[in-house]
Amino acid sequence: MGFKMDVMKKVPVREQAPDVRNKNFDEVCLGYNKEEAMEEATRCLNCKNARCVQGCPVSIDIPAFIHQVKEGNIEEAYKIIGKSSALPAVCGRVCPQETQCEGQCIRGIKGESVSIGKLERFVADWARENNVEPEKPTEKKGKKVAVIGSGPSGLTCAGDLAKMGYDVTIFEALHEAGGVLVYGIPEFRLPKSTVVAHEVENVKKLGVKIETNVVIGKSMTIDQLLEDEGFDAVFIGSGAGLPRFMGIPGENANEVFSANEYLTRSNLMKAFKDEYDTPIARFKKVAIVGGGNVAMDAARTALRLGAETHIVYRRSEEELPARAEEVHHAKEEGIIFDLLTNPTEILTDDKGNVTGMKCIKMELGEPDASGRRKPVEIPGSEFVMELDAVIMSLGTSPNPLISSTTKGLDINKRKCIVAEEETGKTSKEGVYAGGDAVTGAATVILAMGAGKAGAKGIDEFLSNN
Repeated sequence: MGFKMDVMKKVPVREQAPDVRNKNFDEVCLGYNKEEAMEEATRCLNCKNARCVQGCPVSIDIPAFIHQVKEGNIEEAYKIIGKSSALPAVCGRVCPQETQCEGQCIRGIKGESVSIGKLERFVADWARENNVEPEKPTEKKGKKVAVIGSGPSGLTCAGDLAKMGYDVTIFEALHEAGGVLVYGIPEFRLPKSTVVAHEVENVKKLGVKIETNVVIGKSMTIDQLLEDEGFDAVFIGSGAGLPRFMGIPGENANEVFSANEYLTRSNLMKAFKDEYDTPIARFKKVAIVGGGNVAMDAARTALRLGAETHIVYRRSEEELPARAEEVHHAKEEGIIFDLLTNPTEILTDDKGNVTGMKCIKMELGEPDASGRRKPVEIPGSEFVMELDAVIMSLGTSPNPLISSTTKGLDINKRKCIVAEEETGKTSKEGVYAGGDAVTGAATVILAMGAGKAGAKGIDEFLSNN
């Protein structure tokens, strides 16, 4: 080794340069190679009661897998992760590690925490490139489970049940499996044909069947699955696909999108490629309203499609809900942040096309019930931003299609399905649920944790029945 490493600092990870990547859809972060990964792994203290494991919603044995990386046994490391997670190449890229495993890491008290996420990503990518197969289940339980939705919670639940020996079928409404992993998260953060498709393939290798273009609640109801199709239990992992809007004048104009629609057009319909049949309109100047990861994804997509792009958010930078890494990447790429700014009206011409957005400046007042400081309007600070498109990224809620067609399934006032956290059990016998359909929009890894809990709950239910 030509250099002496500083154990207090992470081994740096290579990335595409900002002024190159802001014009392409290739992955921004290039990840570790084997030497870098083994080097980073030596920083792990191999703690006995490892706090990182407690910080992981799917309880991966993190010290054990990192120890194997340090020794150079990458396949062994992959098997250890595989016991707990069906989607390591996805989680290594999109988990908010800084608030979970890495946020708990003892190394992080004095220096920088171990790069657990980048190590997980390296192990999963290595396994894919070296054709390492997941271990197949041996026993057969002779019982059938239906899983609704092929996003992170559905894939995790299905994978866990298949490993236990159940006969699992996933029903997916869209034409491609992967849920939010394919329609919501852009290519430059999560490559589809390599990473996502491969992890979906691995779940199929466990024996899971996936039927696409089936909308449960329309083509078939949950009661029909249980009564006519012979399924012994159902897991609902249908996500939260219904966008929220502000309710301000002009919001129905032609060039006002929800971030959901905008990202789905770009990611799933490949609208960013000119040769596709469904090209997405190119805009000159776009505002994204909101400050979460989805807002960053929409902004970075619009930028790559050639627009001057603004993030409009009513609180200050400290309150931005997006991951620090996403905000940092967005700034490097040239996205303009208009903070402490709130839209009041969308302006249009006589054809109903967007011409601009009326905004007002905000200041932060006293903390509200949740402890966040409440943004208050500054009188007389109104101004107009000239724009030709607005993307609303204010969160999503579950689509009521399933709950409204399933008798005996309780939902709360936010239209979320009511389910027990430990088991995913709902008010209807044999029906379990997890992920965004239960919590409202949250993270990939929390949905996976809920999928695991659901699999455990279904196994307990079917073992006793």
